[in-house]
Amino acid sequence: MSDECRVCLLGLIFLSSLLTGISGVDETHVFISSGENVRLPCNNYLHGCKSTTWNYNRFRDSAAVELITLGIKKKDTESHERLSLGSDCSLNIRNISTEDYGLYTCQQWIGVNRDKKLGPDARVYLHVLHVSSSQTEISAGLSVTLFCQLYSYPRVSCDDWIRSERIQLFWVNQTGVKLTRSDSRYQISSSSDHCIITLNTTLLNEDDNREWRCEVTQRDQVKTSVTYTVKSSEILIILKTAVFTAPTVILLQIICARRAGRKDSQQPEEIEINTIV
Repeated sequence: MSDECRVCLLGLIFLSSLLTGISGVDETHVFISSGENVRLPCNNYLHGCKSTTWNYNRFRDSAAVELITLGIKKKDTESHERLSLGSDCSLNIRNISTEDYGLYTCQQWIGVNRDKKLGPDARVYLHVLHVSSSQTEISAGLSVTLFCQLYSYPRVSCDDWIRSERIQLFWVNQTGVKLTRSDSRYQISSSSDHCIITLNTTLLNEDDNREWRCEVTQRDQVKTSVTYTVKSSEILIILKTAVFTAPTVILLQIICARRAGRKDSQQPEEIEINTIV
């Protein structure tokens, strides 16, 4: 083989390695609802997990935080009590919150001093879906706004990401029918900048225990959802009960006092003991 051919072959091999390195980056997207437990896969793990390190970035320009170092959980992180390492070196997180979204990176470090990184990183993008309400006390006649937000690592703007990955956020009723802007009872609006879709409506008496569900889909496949159930405010019920009960208590106290006065001369010691009690 001529030297020119060898140079061409080496060039092709080098170019192929570059392309393989670029396309070989392991990326996984995981969608989860707040409050649930999640498993983040480490697709480049080695048996025993003693070479495994998990890093976390919430923002693109933020410094990485080590969660797991060479198979050992770090105890100086906010979420360390909710973290555990699976037998396949996956990262398990309990009770997911909106603070947990971001980029999780699984790395393998080998060598005598564990100072040589093996292969490409396994990246896991965790997207957290969360629903909140504008009202803390719910009752018929009140207007309520439900906010459904998808928290995601900001590689690009939410608007661009939604278009490129065909991400959709929408509301459905308890029968699974998608709610649209054409329904006069609901006012639905969205903000592509923050991946939020809102549902506004005035509650009716028959809405008690009614469910509305926010779903997120990717390429027409449901990834996760959060259900909001309308519950009448317990605070309002307690207050109403107290209003009707107070006069009754006062009336009973008056009756007891009068009866006690009648028996005052006959059983003074008994009355005194009851008063002390």
